[in-house]
Parts: sequence; structure tokens; C-alpha cells
Amino acid sequence: MDRGPGPSVRLKLTVSYAGFIMLAGGLLLATVWAFLLRYVPDVADGPMMGPDRTDLQAAFIPKAAMAMAFLLVFGLAGGWILAGGMLAPLRRITHATRLAADGSLAHRIHLEGREDEFRELADAFDTMLARLEAKVAEQQRFAANASHELRTPLAITQTLLDVARNHPNPDAGELVERLHFVNTRAIGLTEALLLLSRADQRSFTPEHVDMSLLAEEATETLLPLAEGRDVVIETSGEVAPTLGSPALLLQLTTNLVHNAIVHNRADGGAVYVNTAVGRGLVTLTVENTGEKVTPHLVATLTEPFQRGSERTRSDHAGVGLGLAIVKSITTAHGGTLTLTPRPAGGLSVTVTLSAFRPDRAS
Repeated sequence: MDRGPGPSVRLKLTVSYAGFIMLAGGLLLATVWAFLLRYVPDVADGPMMGPDRTDLQAAFIPKAAMAMAFLLVFGLAGGWILAGGMLAPLRRITHATRLAADGSLAHRIHLEGREDEFRELADAFDTMLARLEAKVAEQQRFAANASHELRTPLAITQTLLDVARNHPNPDAGELVERLHFVNTRAIGLTEALLLLSRADQRSFTPEHVDMSLLAEEATETLLPLAEGRDVVIETSGEVAPTLGSPALLLQLTTNLVHNAIVHNRADGGAVYVNTAVGRGLVTLTVENTGEKVTPHLVATLTEPFQRGSERTRSDHAGVGLGLAIVKSITTAHGGTLTLTPRPAGGLSVTVTLSAFRPDRAS
């Protein structure tokens, strides 16, 4: 929105200060004048000893005018200095805002002094800049990783097509099988990216969801995968009602159970799925056996495309978005995600959401 130039806030404050001082000075002089007139009789009242009102006016009015002129100059100069000192923090905040608008998010105000309105504003702005910088860095890292992940299947497809073109009689069956595998992986990655974007946007209407039923559905769906890997799934718990997107929460549960199956022991392991309710919260916990996981690795597992090479089995080629999607869905539902390495090996993942109380719904 285009606006014409106007007087600065410093000038407005200066004029306000000067005007207030002039008003106070004028009221003071008027009071003095009224006080003097009370004790100085008029000439019409009769002869008197001493000065009359005419003499008093001749002496008082010039001095009053000089005093008002001094107050005007003093008010303007003092107001300009005071306004400049008061607005100095605002200029620093404005400078930081312009730098942020130009793309420099690393700058911080770091306003000194005691706590006041400007200090609160500067600290809030610094916090906002820190979050924006972290978010932009995360998005840039995500875009770079996504580009790398998408480039890999495309490059493989290009290589296979080049080989087929350079060899007139290739094994069509083997070529089609390889292309199908690469294309399936690319489709899976694209769908995961779309799901991650949908979770981040929080574009869903909350509905009543029972996490225990979602846990059973995810377990039944992935049971053939678990049997093929000689992994036993144990499901327990109680009814766990919450509010959210059934599709997204089912995807969250499925991702957790799927990860627990594929990142498990090669000689037969176990997956434990449990739901619980307490203190107004619903928890879904998925644990699995496996190799010991270091705390450093656990801290990176929710980052996009972090597959956790120490846990990944050679026969599983994931896209590295499983736990990243779980984290986004959990955040979109206002919940918390906790990853803890199990002392005996494997990982324990807990999703905590707000419980739904039908008697309090209104």
C-alpha cells in the first residue's frame, strides 16, 4: 500500500513535548498574573502608593513573552533529544526488520537495558528471527535432500534406458522389472513428500479417533510383512480416544509399526504396540528389538531422509521419511513425539496426544 511521506514520530513527539511545556508555562504565568492582579488595585479605585496595574502590565507582559519563548526553544530542543533517546531501540528494531526483509536472518538485536516494552519487543523479534532462520535452514536442507533422493531413481531410469537403446536386443523382461522397481520407489517417495506437506499444512477437520483401533488396523495390515521377517507383534492397551485426522493418525501408526518391523533383529525379533490413557492424555507406544541405538543417532532419526544406517537392514530400501512424517503428524495434532533407545537394543517411540472426553465436548 503506497502512502505519502509524513512527519517522523520523533518530530511528533518533539512537538508534543514542546506543546505540553508551553501549555504548562502558560498556565503558570496566567496563575501568577491572576495572583498579582488580586493585590494590585486599579487606578479607578482611587489614589494609591506604589505601582498600578498599567505599570504591572508593562513590566510583566514582556517578561512573560520572553519566558514563553524560552520554554518553546527549551521544549523543542529537549523534546528532540528525549524523543531520540526513547526511539533509539525502535530504530534498531527497524534496522533488524529491514535486514530480515532482505534475507539476512542471522542478525539479532540483543537490546541492552532493563525489561520494558521495547526490550520485550526486541526479545520477541529475536526469538522470531531465530525460529525463522531454523525453519528456512530446515526447508533448504529438506529441498536439497528431496532433490537428491528424486534424482537418484531418475538417473537410474536414464541409465537403464540408455543401455536399452545402445543394445538392440536387451533382455526386455529384466529391463522392465528394473524400471518397475525404480518407478515404484520414485512414486513412494513422491507420495511420502505429499503426505509430509499435507501434515505440515494441518489442513484437516478433527474427528473422534480411537488410537487402539488404529493400532490394531496397522498391525493387521503389516502382519504379512512381520511374518515374512520372522518378527512377532504384540498389541496391548486400552481404548484411547482423541481428536484428529483418522487418515493421518493411521499413517502415523502404520509408519511406526512398519519401522519397528524393518529395523529389527535379523534372527527373529519382536514389536510391542501399546495404547494408554491417563491425566487427560493418550499415548501410543511402539517398541522393537534390535541393535543398540546411540542417543546421537536417535536425535537425528526424525529429520527427513535420515535412515539411521546403524539400524537399516540391507533388504529394506526406505525413503527416510517415516519418522519425519510421524513427527509432522504429531505436531499437527498438538502432540509430542519421544524417541528413547532401549537398554537391550532397539527403539521405543511414544506419541502423546490430548485425550477426548465426550462428557466435556460442547
